[in-house]
Amino acid sequence: MTITTESPAAARGRTYSRWTALVVLCTGALMTILDGNIVTVAMPAVQRDLGFTGPGLAWVVNAYLIPFGGLLLLAGRLGDLVGRKRMFTTGLALFTAASVLCGVATGREVLVAARAVQGVGGAMTMAVVLGMVVALFPEPRERARAIAVFSAVGAAGGALGTFLGGALTEALSWHWIFLINLPIGVAAWAAAVRVLAPDEGARPGRGVDYPGAALVTGALMLTVYTITGAGGPGAVTTVFLSLAALALFVAFAVRQARAARPLLRLRLFRSRLLTGANAVQVLMVATMYGFQFIGALYLQRVLGYGELATGTAFLPAPVLIGVLMLGLSARAIGRFGAYRVLLAGLVLIVAGMALLSRAPVDGGYLTDVLPPMLLLAVGFAAAMPALTGLAMSGAREEDVGLASGLFNTTQVVGGSLGLAALSALAAARTDGLLGRGAEAAAATAEGYQLAFRVAAAIAAAALALAATALRDRAGRDR
Repeated sequence: MTITTESPAAARGRTYSRWTALVVLCTGALMTILDGNIVTVAMPAVQRDLGFTGPGLAWVVNAYLIPFGGLLLLAGRLGDLVGRKRMFTTGLALFTAASVLCGVATGREVLVAARAVQGVGGAMTMAVVLGMVVALFPEPRERARAIAVFSAVGAAGGALGTFLGGALTEALSWHWIFLINLPIGVAAWAAAVRVLAPDEGARPGRGVDYPGAALVTGALMLTVYTITGAGGPGAVTTVFLSLAALALFVAFAVRQARAARPLLRLRLFRSRLLTGANAVQVLMVATMYGFQFIGALYLQRVLGYGELATGTAFLPAPVLIGVLMLGLSARAIGRFGAYRVLLAGLVLIVAGMALLSRAPVDGGYLTDVLPPMLLLAVGFAAAMPALTGLAMSGAREEDVGLASGLFNTTQVVGGSLGLAALSALAAARTDGLLGRGAEAAAATAEGYQLAFRVAAAIAAAALALAATALRDRAGRDR
């Protein structure tokens, strides 16, 4: 019998290829994450240039979020069926092409339509990335490092989007927040075709649950549509849309219980590890997205910062998150376990939001903004990789693409809920104080303080849920 051993050079080459593939996957993910935030700071310039009304301007964001959030679950499952590499490269190409169309848009309708196509491409790209990362790194220690890298890219991308949006808009024009995707997207697509290993998928032509796909996609899109307020003001409208979304979810669950080849195997939710991690993520991401949005408004409307200054003020957070996730998060998880690291991170997030709730009308960046921002950054750097690892470890190999899509979906839903709820609370508080004759700056600051207090309570709820739902599950629920 002949025993063949792999040479050290071949082993190093295979490891190099896997980490090269991770860089390509993270580049594609970074583009889609940046695009969710980069447009925020440029919104006033877009409004002036294209003549958007106030409600119409919201569609520059909503047109992206609705298909992105609605299609993540479906795209993740289709990635399992048709091949994750194929889904990733197709989504990347579509996203890049739509970015160019956004960048050259000279009319409102063209920009909104192109943003919707961007959302479709972004969902196709993001839905399968986490599943591909898990498949590339089956060994637990390496997987923890790879997830830390991926999480660092995601966390840094949100804050970097704020900075790049302000810098590109002031230095060039708002068109370049989209056109910058062209060289990056082309390079990432070419590298993905060359570096990523092909996978055949599971033959989608035989018994795909198309009715189930239509139901869950419609339900998720309607949910994001309702959360973002795209349906227009009014409690009656919100209640009606919420009930319609709930009805679609119920119909989808009934369909999946009866279908011969369901799109979503309901047994996936029997894993308390996966289900609990996704529930914790909704609350944690709602807190962090609320901080990014409300924090930027506090700097601009209370402290008088400009677009570029606001983006620059946020830079310490992604830098610290990146350093900690790449250098310490995986080691901490390996030594103390994902559960303990997650709890420690959530404690820091609660503390950071509680400090922010004291931000006064005459506050200063170094005393009232930077210290809690750094606490939030350290907390998120600890919590997010641990939570991601826990969620993905609860999925079987054949469901890893679906689990990836589900995890990204709860992230979008949590972020949308946080933005909608916290911004509405801040606005209501500010309007109430103005109606009683309060000074504008003081009323605005108090509105943001209320939003930060509620965000701290949401983070505390995430901590309590994680402490109970995920206790002792990492080793048993696989």
